[in-house]
Amino acid sequence: MPIYALGDRVPRIDVRAFVHPDAVVIGDVRIGADSSIWPGAVLRGDDGYIEIGERTSIQDNCVIHTTPDHPTVVGSDCVIGHIVHLEACTIEDRAQVASGAVVLHRVVVGTGAIVAANAVVLNDTNVPPGALAVGTPATIKEGRARSAEIDYGAAVYVRKGRRFAEELRRLPDHERRTD
Repeated sequence: MPIYALGDRVPRIDVRAFVHPDAVVIGDVRIGADSSIWPGAVLRGDDGYIEIGERTSIQDNCVIHTTPDHPTVVGSDCVIGHIVHLEACTIEDRAQVASGAVVLHRVVVGTGAIVAANAVVLNDTNVPPGALAVGTPATIKEGRARSAEIDYGAAVYVRKGRRFAEELRRLPDHERRTD
């Protein structure tokens, strides 16, 4: 799997985390226990650091980046859906950012909040705990998140990460074809 140091910036990945072989991790990236990083995801901690808590999934084709002034921090028990872009923001514990969403500089997504699919959360926005952010640019709907969905999604991806860590194997050319 492509895991790179950049100068003195070296990824720190817990031994219980699963990083898919087709994900890319560069620089100052910290990944917690039982978290999973899926195919095509790019976590690039070149200017600042990226921190992923425990039991958090970073799903297929996500892009996570920083700025020189602001890290990107994703808490524990979070679900970051497919094709999400996170940059210089904070996603607190037990939050979800659904597929295709963009969360930009200095945004804070509170505990138990959800950023809906394809939403764009602009710079300096606060998504309060338990709120739902929808649309482009995102509109905040307080008290509308369903935390049970976040808890379920986080648990599903912990199980998937463990399964993939144990069972995933690349097939040699001669095993890829069927007659």
